[in-house]
Amino acid sequence: MDPNVKELCIFDLSVAMVPPEGVAADLSHLERKCKVSGYMMEVGKKPVDFLEECLTGCDLVLVPAGMPRKPGMSRDDLFKVNADIAKGIVEACAKYCPEAVLGMIVNPVNSVVPAMAELYKKKGLDPMKIVGITTLDVVRANKFVGESMGKNPNFINIPVIGGHAGETI
Repeated sequence: MDPNVKELCIFDLSVAMVPPEGVAADLSHLERKCKVSGYMMEVGKKPVDFLEECLTGCDLVLVPAGMPRKPGMSRDDLFKVNADIAKGIVEACAKYCPEAVLGMIVNPVNSVVPAMAELYKKKGLDPMKIVGITTLDVVRANKFVGESMGKNPNFINIPVIGGHAGETI
């Protein structure tokens, strides 16, 4: 953990397999001087009503939210569900930590990020504060290049910039 991190806040829903308080307790054992807190919200509640203490003063918010795509589910269906989840978190960030960078780890990331950036823009905030985070395309590229070159993909490092679509996977 970076020594510049002074506080770490963990937020999750009450249905999480491991409650955020438990995750926070485990992370508090890291050998760093860092305050770690856990925050929980019931399913169906609005994040903006529960996250003031968690988000106030944040410089970076990582948002690993949403559900994975299920068999037979289209990317549009996944977007509808996950964009709604992300929207709640992003609206809370806009209110409580509008200067923070938001790292979105929400699929489909190449659709969710522009939608959340537009939400920020409509609120008069900097849309460039919304960024997407994924390693899936990097892992895939390493695997495909490794296979085509007869090399171990563990030793291949292909930088990937941009998103993907069905045709490019």
